[in-house]
Amino acid sequence: MCGIAGFYDRRQQVDAPEEVLRRMVAVLGHRGPDAQGTYIEGGTALGHARLSIIDLDTGDQPMSNEDGSVLVTFNGEIFNYVELREALIARGHAFHTHSDTETIVHQYEEDGPDCVQAFNGDFAYAVWDRRRNRLTLARDRMGVRPLYYTFVGGALVFASEIKALFEVPGVEAEIDPLALDQTFTFWFPLAPRTPFRNIHELPPGHLLVAGDSGVTVKPYWQLSYLSREEDRAAEGRDEEEIAEELRALLIDSTRIRLRADVPVGAYLSGGFDSSLTTALIRQFSSNRLRTFSVGFESTEFDETAYHREMVRALVTDHSSVVCGGEVSAAS
Repeated sequence: MCGIAGFYDRRQQVDAPEEVLRRMVAVLGHRGPDAQGTYIEGGTALGHARLSIIDLDTGDQPMSNEDGSVLVTFNGEIFNYVELREALIARGHAFHTHSDTETIVHQYEEDGPDCVQAFNGDFAYAVWDRRRNRLTLARDRMGVRPLYYTFVGGALVFASEIKALFEVPGVEAEIDPLALDQTFTFWFPLAPRTPFRNIHELPPGHLLVAGDSGVTVKPYWQLSYLSREEDRAAEGRDEEEIAEELRALLIDSTRIRLRADVPVGAYLSGGFDSSLTTALIRQFSSNRLRTFSVGFESTEFDETAYHREMVRALVTDHSSVVCGGEVSAAS
């Protein structure tokens, strides 16, 4: 988890932009305690709070391509960065780091804002194209990584968390009554609405492109369903064939998420999903796997017996936190 922040201010109306950007990044410091970086040129600002996962030594951000014409600040992981890197090197791109971040700027050089189509990952990023005076924001297909934005005095302001937006003079924390109604109805506001008036969430699977011609928000991906004919054809498939396909997809999606230069752990609640994922990780991990869980003093919510059973079965190095009137650590 990292934090990104910045603004696109064509009229350069944000007072003391360096100080504003520094405050925005500082507010996100809990998301990225390992390093903080900023870039300001004219009315464009990119900030980053880094949690180092891949390429610990040379992966600081904001990061640029070879000639500095494209820069990125990025939160998340590009799981298929190894394959993308090899393809981009074959096309003549020169890499100066081993990070997944650098694949974004080089893929952008190839495809522009549509580069997002190549990425398999959980991400939120901002790409500044200096030659075209264009800022692109993108969020992953399922919306795992957050990204919020607003407008103040003609400037587009964005950040991983809403509270960083409040560091910009003129951005007010005013409750949106309709969002409050949606929260009581659906448990959360429906994107792009947020709890605060005039502050928007970039919806999952969407791009925001800002430039000389204005600002556009559009989907780059939508969940597709089988057609009626395809659904009928699928009904005739053998159950074992379907099960094997599912198993292969689960293994592939798990293995590709284990790429890291730091130890990888797993959340193990004892439920079906986390138990299956942890069991798959265990197959491909040579070291004893670290797992974590949350227990509750209330028996209505507590699943401690289940995660303990899985810990015994998978032989993991486990830690849990028990929540109640007070929070205490338990092994």
